[in-house]
Amino acid sequence: MFLFHKFIIPISHSMILILRFYIISKSNQNYFFFTYTKSHNSFPFVNYLRWWNQGGLGEKLSFFRERVVDNYIWSLGANSRPDLDFFRKHMTRIISFITLIDDVYDVYGTLEELERFTEVIDRCDLSSVDSLPDYMKTCFQALYNLVNEMASEYPEKNGYNINITSYLMKAWANLCKAFLNEAKWYHSGYTPSFEEYIQNGVTSSSVPLLLTHSYFLIPNSFKEEEIKNLEEYPDIICFAGKIFRMVNDIGTYKREDATGDVAKSLQCYMNQSGAPEAEAREHLTSVIHKTWKKFNEATHNSSFSQGFKNTVRTFVNVAIWSYQRGDGYTIHDPEIQSLIRSLMVQPILP
Repeated sequence: MFLFHKFIIPISHSMILILRFYIISKSNQNYFFFTYTKSHNSFPFVNYLRWWNQGGLGEKLSFFRERVVDNYIWSLGANSRPDLDFFRKHMTRIISFITLIDDVYDVYGTLEELERFTEVIDRCDLSSVDSLPDYMKTCFQALYNLVNEMASEYPEKNGYNINITSYLMKAWANLCKAFLNEAKWYHSGYTPSFEEYIQNGVTSSSVPLLLTHSYFLIPNSFKEEEIKNLEEYPDIICFAGKIFRMVNDIGTYKREDATGDVAKSLQCYMNQSGAPEAEAREHLTSVIHKTWKKFNEATHNSSFSQGFKNTVRTFVNVAIWSYQRGDGYTIHDPEIQSLIRSLMVQPILP
């Protein structure tokens, strides 16, 4: 437990202190926190709510977890700078779709349906969409529109007249393939080794997808070699994905085991080593510590921009905050609820 408190204290306070800094720097007057969020956070959040409600996905696909506020908090935690509304606009939507597709693979779809859906995403073949069941048609069409909207806005926002659609769709295809691997394991009753699970888990963590999209959503000099590097999962991405995967698993495995899901890293290690749960948790905590050191070194040595490296780090921090005492994304604990109120509603005097 100390591991998570050790990492979480900075991110909890940094969210508030960064926002407070912008309030104080604007004027010597006594601005309230809500005044800031109204001008820099509430408007994008309201636009996100409008987009979500107009799409009607929550009504059409009632099986998945609607976490409207949480998705925005994740994007805000990853990049809270007031000039990055473009990042938060699209990242909030992306996180919503990750949850939706995760629930399709974990909760709702049959294995045959999941194999067809993965193939359609991988080929990005509009002519094959009719072979999907209605709920998957809805998923694919909404995702296709999301990716194309982001791609169409990219040249204007970043000044590069390139089509990024193929890069984005490839990231979604990779995520779906990783989810499909887990679905096949579950349906066959197979428990992978810890190493096999983590290898797939780097992608199923959604970190490569989040960071591929982030590369195009933050001010960046576009370099094709960097995109190719992203697709090959450099150390900064690989270590971030491993941390993200293990932290998520420690927080969610009890809920997901009760509802029926593939064995997570904790169970994989227990099955492989014969260790009891407490010992397995200690082992994963140790692995996370060691991986974090490697992640710090990889971040320091990475040639990516500082803005991108900061985004990688803050995404990992938000994950640790969310899962520090359980599945904080699916089931809110009082501290998470309190922080969300502090960030989005309650006034804070400078």
